[in-house]
Amino acid sequence: MNPHAKIFPNVQFGDEPALGDFAIIGEPPRGKKPGEVATRIGARAVIRSHTVVYAGNVIGDDFQTGHGALVREENRIGNDVSIGSHSIVEHHVTVGNGVRIHSNVFVPEFSVLEDDCWLGPNVVVTNARYPRSKNVKENLKGATIKRGAKIGANATLLPGIVIGENALVGAGAVVVADVPAGAVVVGNPARVVKRVAEIDEYR
Repeated sequence: MNPHAKIFPNVQFGDEPALGDFAIIGEPPRGKKPGEVATRIGARAVIRSHTVVYAGNVIGDDFQTGHGALVREENRIGNDVSIGSHSIVEHHVTVGNGVRIHSNVFVPEFSVLEDDCWLGPNVVVTNARYPRSKNVKENLKGATIKRGAKIGANATLLPGIVIGENALVGAGAVVVADVPAGAVVVGNPARVVKRVAEIDEYR
């Protein structure tokens, strides 16, 4: 284990973890003491320098991060998940198997990323429909990105949006309504322009 990484109590790794310098694993969330909440990370994790993983995460095998990633508390993350440099996954997020989150992505609390979905660089997912309103905390709802969906670079997803299975969201799109399974959407506001099945590279 890297002596320059900080590992809090009650953190369990699977076999062969690789931690970069100044990684912090098991950081207690506000109101919790060090080690009060267990953290579990599966086998063969590669956690690069300056990444912070809070306590209470349950993470599968073959997890990896870029540099400076932040994973807040109480998430459920599957096997073979990659979180890119400087990306943020807030608390109470569900991430399936084989998910790819590229660099500088923001995933807020109460989002669901199903198996094999892909988020390109600088994707922003939101969860507050009426920021700073009197009931904002009670009404937070992140996006649900269904199995195999792909979100292009710099896209923005509004709160509670559902991206259907195998859908493709074009770069820079602002998604204000649910996207049907297998659809391609582009623009601001995003609109359906074709089906993924019409693109040769996906046939």
